Amino acid sequence: MRANTEKFLRENLLGLSLTFIGVVCLILAGVLYEGHRVFPQFTLAEGAGLNGQEIDTLEQQNKAYERIAQSVTPAIVAIQSTQVIKVQQSPFMMDPLFRQFFGNMLPFGIPREQREHALGSGVIVSADGYIVTNNHVVSKATEIEVLLADKRSFKGKVVGADPQTDIAVIKINATNLPVVPFGDSGQMKVGDIVMAFGNPFGQWFTVTRGSVSALGRSLSDPRSDKFEDFIQTDAAINPGNSGGALVNVRGQVIGINTAIIPGSAGPGGEGSFIGIGFAIPSNTAKHVMEDLIKTGKVSRGYLGVTIRSLDEGLAKQFRVPDLSGALVQDVSRGGPADKAGIKNGDVVRKINGKTVEDSDQLTAMVTDLNPGTEVKLDILRDGQPMTIHLTLGERPANLSVVAGVGKAPSEGALRGITVQNLTPDLRDRLGLASDVRGVVITEIDPDSPAAQAQLQPGDVIESINRHSINSVADFNRWAGEAKGQTLLRINRQGNGVFIVITPGDNGDDDSQ
Repeated sequence: MRANTEKFLRENLLGLSLTFIGVVCLILAGVLYEGHRVFPQFTLAEGAGLNGQEIDTLEQQNKAYERIAQSVTPAIVAIQSTQVIKVQQSPFMMDPLFRQFFGNMLPFGIPREQREHALGSGVIVSADGYIVTNNHVVSKATEIEVLLADKRSFKGKVVGADPQTDIAVIKINATNLPVVPFGDSGQMKVGDIVMAFGNPFGQWFTVTRGSVSALGRSLSDPRSDKFEDFIQTDAAINPGNSGGALVNVRGQVIGINTAIIPGSAGPGGEGSFIGIGFAIPSNTAKHVMEDLIKTGKVSRGYLGVTIRSLDEGLAKQFRVPDLSGALVQDVSRGGPADKAGIKNGDVVRKINGKTVEDSDQLTAMVTDLNPGTEVKLDILRDGQPMTIHLTLGERPANLSVVAGVGKAPSEGALRGITVQNLTPDLRDRLGLASDVRGVVITEIDPDSPAAQAQLQPGDVIESINRHSINSVADFNRWAGEAKGQTLLRINRQGNGVFIVITPGDNGDDDSQ
């Protein structure tokens, strides 16, 4: 073996030597190349960027927005509400053999509880723990958890809620909390810059910026029982922003974010921002919030009139130079407007010096004031300007937002009845004579005393306890006083009948 190796080396010595020399040369060449290699040189762009007075102005604006965000964010909270619902399970699980075979493997059987979670926002309005949010954020909650910007968490309790404005107040057990001041939403103009604060899609403590796009907006069906006078904004509002703050450039809350017109589905399937969001004006929110904290219920101002917006025909007939204002169609006897001398056909143009654009705005202005407030109305009567001073009454709890529609109180003999004024169209459809007076029943709660007494939609209520009913205003007044056994005069398909309604007819205890 050794002899063979020596023979191989002798015969191939020259080749091996040349190969070794070649490898050494390649190594030396590589070393020399790396030593003389020129690496590319580069320098990151530097400099002060753009400058000039206009750039400085923008930079100052940025600092102002940063200051607003830093000031407001600590007073914004995230609200997680939990609703416990009963889930009805399959009746198969009531079979012992079925349950013995499947055990608890299947998600059905005996009714069991299921928890649903919702996320919203809120604004701390007092250092001792009062928070304003949307009613729809907490309305069905069995548990409420409130997360502060500093990561502290508290259990929340609903103090009061007002579904008609979608405002609710909750309370947490804490002190020395950061707060944000409320501004005057009545001073906002289209084009004003605003910032929206909240927790969209669970992205905690988000701030967006935009402008006021419009004022006096409404989203509900005209027959809705809600007060809506929204601020429209293009500051991004998404699911989870509900109950958060819409803030002006002074860092004041001028709205409570409440709704969007949704675009395509976002995370979780919710509609997302398309540039149109809505906020409850701060003046409305403040009034509702203070009443809920003080008394647990909302008291609203009341004129005692039925009104409608103007169109070109009405403006011409009542000698109004444009379409601004609210036309008085009916005056409730004995109400504040009646006592002050308001008449049918008057057009309310201003209230306390502020222009009234339409009937919805007049309703919002009046209901944002407290009962007992003295107001000045600028009106046109037959085209002649007049000024009338009056003291607002308290709006009846059962008075509908919709003109010409009434609802009986939630307690009493007539609870569960909804009515509307007897219009010429309704009179024709019901086949009633021209001398029939009253209000038409449009809805009846099937569990109400009225339903037990066989009242039905289409019946015309002509009197309550012998008091004539000529309008919804009359119905609201006397229905509110119908506490015990109540006598009604009903016109049904042209025939007059008397019906006695007893509050306990549906099995309820009428002693409450």
